[in-house]
Amino acid sequence: MPQPQPVTALPDVLVLGVGGTLGEAWLRGLLSGLESASGLDFRRCEYLIGSSAGSIVAATLAGGRRPEAGDRAGRAWAVHELEAERDAGLLGRAARGAGRLGAAAASPVMPVALAGAAPAGRALRAAALRAVPQATRTLGRLGGHLDALGARFDGRLRVSAVDRRSGRRVMFGAPGAPPAAVSQAVLASCAVPGIFAPVRIGDRDYVDGGVWSPVNLDAAPAGRGSSVLCLVPTALEGGLAPLRAFTQAAVAAETLALRGRGATVRTIAPDAASAAVMGADLMDPRRSEDVLDAAFAQGRALGAG
Repeated sequence: MPQPQPVTALPDVLVLGVGGTLGEAWLRGLLSGLESASGLDFRRCEYLIGSSAGSIVAATLAGGRRPEAGDRAGRAWAVHELEAERDAGLLGRAARGAGRLGAAAASPVMPVALAGAAPAGRALRAAALRAVPQATRTLGRLGGHLDALGARFDGRLRVSAVDRRSGRRVMFGAPGAPPAAVSQAVLASCAVPGIFAPVRIGDRDYVDGGVWSPVNLDAAPAGRGSSVLCLVPTALEGGLAPLRAFTQAAVAAETLALRGRGATVRTIAPDAASAAVMGADLMDPRRSEDVLDAAFAQGRALGAG
């Protein structure tokens, strides 16, 4: 079996995908391992693109912190999730069975990757979101930890969310996006439909960026000569098959879109050891430390070359 190519250079654009509590831990562990072995500093990437779990890590880096500095925010999200599971009863179990990460809301409109780029795709997403019972639990404690990271929208950071009413994707921090604080945008990107309440920014309600795409790779501001590294927690073997298929289709189509613009794209998914620890329930925080260890080892191996 061929060995994966080492990561020896800092990408121009770092894209961090969705993945729940354990995906967030994998992202932090992998980046920490890569930095430890290679000496790369991912805080220096020209652009940082984050969706849901990835938005927490992207905001950490944009705030000038090392990946591990986001552990308090990651733990706060896990605590909220555990409380939601305890109180949600049947709704929580239904959401888990449907994919947990917004894939339930996205699946009716994702038989063709990037279908949401068309107005019909946005309308179908909006209809799917209306069919998901609206939760009332908020992510207030997570917001406090996000504020402490000190990240600002300075042109480098982009955070994905979906307008619940229109089904349209918004990349907060991008030119023309609605004004928002980083903590507001990340809270919106982490608001899993049916589990957490939408987050109001301005006069609109926003939900998890994973409803649009598990990576939102096509939103990367990359053109000819740009290098893009995309970390994809939900592409793991042994996870939920529908979510993995949704992820693989979206990543393939969005990679082609970026390559069509002249960018080079590399994607990294959990290796066998990380996937075995992560399992199928990516919102179970009891395995976070084990996932961090496995991901750190994976990152060390990739960074050492």
